[in-house]
Amino acid sequence: MKKFSSVTEVQHEGSVLNEEEIIMETKAAFHQYFKEVEGDVLEMGNTVVKAIERAIEALKKRDLTLAHQIIADDAHINRQRFSIEDKCIGLIAAQQPMASDLLLIVAVLNIATELERIGDYAEGIAKIVIMIGDEPPLKPLIDIPRMAEITLEMINQGLQSFVTRDVELAMRVVSLDGVVDSLYDQVFRELLTFMMVDPKTTNRATRLIWVAHNLERAADRATNICERVVYTVTGKMEEIGASKY
Repeated sequence: MKKFSSVTEVQHEGSVLNEEEIIMETKAAFHQYFKEVEGDVLEMGNTVVKAIERAIEALKKRDLTLAHQIIADDAHINRQRFSIEDKCIGLIAAQQPMASDLLLIVAVLNIATELERIGDYAEGIAKIVIMIGDEPPLKPLIDIPRMAEITLEMINQGLQSFVTRDVELAMRVVSLDGVVDSLYDQVFRELLTFMMVDPKTTNRATRLIWVAHNLERAADRATNICERVVYTVTGKMEEIGASKY
């Protein structure tokens, strides 16, 4: 029987690799494949961002054709999430990752879920656009597009903080959630005033409130992504950006 040194040796593609080399090779393979999964997450993030952008465009232009397309495209976002989940499960089964690497996989699974929910909010806005139809605008759209702009910044920067493992960037993103909440308060109060002064505006006002609510929730999901970044880097799971709602 062959004697092994204190570090186990095995045969690998015609050469002998010791245990340390095997570990290094396994980690390299993990990180190479994980980079591909990260790329899928970023691609999904881009799809979700475009969905929100298009939903707000449909709202501004009363574009019902675009609204219907956004609703149909939500199935693609769902498929992106399922694909990422499948790859993560395969990565766990094939690589049996160490604790730190497992945290990354769990983070990806959570982030994909958050992105899928943001996609649902874009779909929700599109459905509201269809309900609004050709109704005359109740008021100029100023605060709602601003909410969307900040929310999209939060999503983009939140994903960037994950790719770079940048806790400081994640915390800066979380601080923007308060700005979105304040804008939502402003929209809600203004539209409530419309309803109190003229009850006939109730339907139109309520629909715009729901648009703003969808954006506020999307910002909360971006905050959740940042919380996952902090946990991945520090190992501490804590609620760092509790929403008012």
